[in-house]
Amino acid sequence: MRRSRIAAFVSSLLLAGGIALTGSGVAQASSTAAATGYVALGDSYSSGVGSGSYISSSGDCDRSTKAYPYLWNAAHAPSSFTFAACSGARTDDVLASQLGGLNSSTGLVSITIGGNDAGFADVMTTCVLSSDSGCISRINTAKAYVDSTLPGKLDAVYTAISANAPNARVVVIGYPRFYKLGATCLGLSDTKRAAINGAADYLDTAVAARAAAHGFTFGDVRSTFTGHELCSGSAWLHSLNWLDIGESYHPTAAGQSGGYLPVLTNAA
Repeated sequence: MRRSRIAAFVSSLLLAGGIALTGSGVAQASSTAAATGYVALGDSYSSGVGSGSYISSSGDCDRSTKAYPYLWNAAHAPSSFTFAACSGARTDDVLASQLGGLNSSTGLVSITIGGNDAGFADVMTTCVLSSDSGCISRINTAKAYVDSTLPGKLDAVYTAISANAPNARVVVIGYPRFYKLGATCLGLSDTKRAAINGAADYLDTAVAARAAAHGFTFGDVRSTFTGHELCSGSAWLHSLNWLDIGESYHPTAAGQSGGYLPVLTNAA
């Protein structure tokens, strides 16, 4: 990545000028120059739930060959690729089971995380099944969690990523707004749709703030999904699907390739 090329350039200048790097300096320069592996961490938005073509060996993690990490790997051929993202993952799951692929040769890490911690699935279930006031009440509970608890959870994950992959560029990617407002569309009321969009913005703001505090890049997908929300007529998100409830409100294959992949590519 860019950081790797800069380190290699500086190292070559020092050596050409007769200044030798010794001890840990050599090790650091060498490992940084070689840091070209890619590790994809996170939840269902990174594993590719909703995009189909799931890798059988991934089991319940539902990792897809149409997910943005898989597509980025195919396009850029990094020296190694670890696809660890898993459907349903929370911050504690990332810490417990997704960091094994990180090392000093990791040059790029991507991650979406925080939605499940904040109760995304329960928010959507409540908003589908209850009144406007019930939906807003559940969203307010989620926002309170985002204020009080999620920042510390994110800090723990981001600190662990930096510790395990000290040479990596880390791209923290957010979540899209779900609905185009003001459109004629069956389903939830405009009040619920506006509240859900507001909750997505609230979560993205919190995630972006913690990412910035750790020196990470935040990838905002709200711009790429604009015009492709539910009720837009060209949605890149699944609406409620009673036959496969797990893919509801997740990106389609087009959402992965058109909404998420460009954001990672630009940030990487």
